[in-house]
Amino acid sequence: MRITGGTAKGHTLKGPGKKHRALRPTTDRVREAVFSILADHVIGANVLDLFAGTGSYGLEALSRGAGSVVFVDRDRKALEILAHNLRHCFPDASARAFQLDLSRSSSLACLYSHLPTQASFDLIFLDPPYEKNLAENLLEMVEDSELISDGTTILVEEKKNQLLPERVNRLKLFDSRRYGETGIWLYTPSSP
Repeated sequence: MRITGGTAKGHTLKGPGKKHRALRPTTDRVREAVFSILADHVIGANVLDLFAGTGSYGLEALSRGAGSVVFVDRDRKALEILAHNLRHCFPDASARAFQLDLSRSSSLACLYSHLPTQASFDLIFLDPPYEKNLAENLLEMVEDSELISDGTTILVEEKKNQLLPERVNRLKLFDSRRYGETGIWLYTPSSP
């Protein structure tokens, strides 16, 4: 696993290893394709990486010019690996990590209350465990939170055969792609 573009291109990221099989880092190929789609939207962005795992999406965003990243995961071991990757690749980055269980509906409000600026995010990565059917409920939670604004882009990664709706309240699907077994859906707020 490595950073695929930007200032840290080529840096190797520590992965979960064989002992921690519950973690499924996004492949280099998928990340590279995703960031080609996002292009300049990442530069200067405030990024939220939900279900961050070892941090590959957020770290890639930092490498490609994101202004700040907030990482959230419930797994302590994943957050330890993420901290190692941050120290190794971006020791001076504007980044914070929180250990939260995102399956609880109150978790996003809790996260929001702990943010120093309590501002919305420009880009949100939502990469829940495959096969748990969490994505649609999580999109509803994010849409109902104070974490988004009119210009926010939300990227959902799920198994390619997962069915996600074209609309989740005011969130509208504007792009979807398939890469091997991985599906990517991109949403943004819009008028009803």
